[in-house]
Amino acid sequence: MNERHNLSSIRDILTVLFKHKQKIIVTFLVVVIAITLGTFLISPTYEAKSSLLVKFGREYLYTPEVGEGRPTPLAISQEELINSEVQILMNHDLIGKVIDTLGVNKLYPGLSTFSGVSKTDAAINQFKKSLIAEPVRKSNVIQVSFQHHNPDFSARAVNILVDLFRQKHLQLYADPNSSFLTEQLAGYSMKLKDSEGKLEAFKQAHKLYALEEQRAMFLKQRMEADSADKDAENRMGEIDKRIGSLQSQMRVTQKNVPVTSEEVRFRVVDDANASLLSLRLREQELLEKYKEDNRLVVNLRKEIAVLEAFLKKQEHQTPKVVTGKNPVYEEMEKEMVKANADLASLQSRKVSLKGQIALIDKELKDLDAWSNSLATLTREVEANGKNFATYRARAEEARISDIMNREKMANVTVIQQATIPTEPVRPRTGYNFVLALILGSISGLGLAFFSEYAGQSLSTPETAGKRLEIPVLGSIQHKG
Repeated sequence: MNERHNLSSIRDILTVLFKHKQKIIVTFLVVVIAITLGTFLISPTYEAKSSLLVKFGREYLYTPEVGEGRPTPLAISQEELINSEVQILMNHDLIGKVIDTLGVNKLYPGLSTFSGVSKTDAAINQFKKSLIAEPVRKSNVIQVSFQHHNPDFSARAVNILVDLFRQKHLQLYADPNSSFLTEQLAGYSMKLKDSEGKLEAFKQAHKLYALEEQRAMFLKQRMEADSADKDAENRMGEIDKRIGSLQSQMRVTQKNVPVTSEEVRFRVVDDANASLLSLRLREQELLEKYKEDNRLVVNLRKEIAVLEAFLKKQEHQTPKVVTGKNPVYEEMEKEMVKANADLASLQSRKVSLKGQIALIDKELKDLDAWSNSLATLTREVEANGKNFATYRARAEEARISDIMNREKMANVTVIQQATIPTEPVRPRTGYNFVLALILGSISGLGLAFFSEYAGQSLSTPETAGKRLEIPVLGSIQHKG
């Protein structure tokens, strides 16, 4: 039964094909001829292509407006970067400049415009329909293509657009603060010179050249003067003791001595007085170093007691003699004069040292008072110098960037310029011919089956049975 059914279906199809073979052939030929004529009658369209490489360079670095921050890469992905460049490339203004360069009438001579739309805008819209700019997958390359009936115009349009795009790219990513940086640099240069002048004038006015060294020098002078003052005070104390000792000795020493025939006896007395004086002075020196119960002091006092007893015994033997000036007393007077002179000199030195110490203290106080002003002026010079150096570096970078922009040194490189195409991309003759055959065949067969199933006639007994839903008992062949 299945085999009979399959044979019946094939026979039905063949019956329909033979029945409507004229329609199929005519439709096939009409479609093929129409597509073929259209292929040869349509104006050929040429496509010019160019490739651009977008490198991650100076345009995509963020530089802080102020401060010393170094340029850092922008927080954008490679895909975002490439898409941004594609949007710049498809910019309305760029396309308008390309059309103006080529001429709207030459580019689209038969362009019709709508009400309210200028011819240039209509040409831009038409240009965008023929323009394709898309990134190459997983790369930094942008493929730009443009289709036009004139091969020369297609290549020129792409190359002009790419050139304008590179200029636009530099313009958009150029540092707009170049003039601002130049003005700020000049301002900070003046501020730096002014602050340096104030600092130098302040140093000249107060004779400040090396503050710490000057403070150290004054402190050293202060210590030396204070040490000299204490030394003078100690020496004055020693001289006071010496003067007191001399006064004591002069009170017990005869001012006059005999100068008669008993010269020998008085010479012995004089020698004894001289020795006594020497021992007294020695006693004072020992008392400065040792206590009174020291053995050296005790022995010395014993010697002094012996001499004093001898001199006292000699005093009771007073012959009537002529007296004269005691040389020992004269020596004591000389020592007293010298001691008083030394004391006066030390007192004068002490007064001078006190004045010197007061002057040094004043200088140190002035240094402390001036150090704040000097520190403020120094910080101002350092701040202005730092700002000047920062803006000088930024201005130099901006100057170099401007030079690179004028030289069109962008990070967008043309891998391949558009060349004049030699073969059109439309119409494709071979493709259209095959398409015509396929469409002609489909159209002819479709028309045949449509005519068969849309008509009222029955082609075969089986069709009649299916249509009328009654069994077919027999069939009679009709000969026309």
